[in-house]
Amino acid sequence: MTSYPHWQQVPTRWKDNDVYGHVNNVVHYALMDTVINTWLIERGGLDIHDGGVIGLCVESHCNYHGSVAFPDVLSVGLRVGHLGRSSVRYEIGIFREDRGEPVAEGHFVHVFVDRETRRPVPIEGKLRESLAALKPA
Repeated sequence: MTSYPHWQQVPTRWKDNDVYGHVNNVVHYALMDTVINTWLIERGGLDIHDGGVIGLCVESHCNYHGSVAFPDVLSVGLRVGHLGRSSVRYEIGIFREDRGEPVAEGHFVHVFVDRETRRPVPIEGKLRESLAALKPA
């Protein structure tokens, strides 16, 4: 298994299952987005309500390897694959609780922009430090 510097446990919910009896593919994207933004808020100090800088998702992708269903608890691994001047590529692995083989792997690319102008801004300070901490050793 590829290393992820950060792990977050996320329980599936009853409403996550679709008519086929498994967690619907769009839920995987929501899980990835949730783990990323939890990190940014808690560790990076990102103020999503009133801060001058926000992260916009400009690219996302997911490969599905297996099925999960409620009431599975998922382990979501997070790392940074690339940290640029104003953008970051997160790599995410979604695993069953035992962290065997991934059920899904994906990536998100955020560009950090000025809230008002929507123009790219440099990733600086606590935010940059928190993202650098997600780079695998």
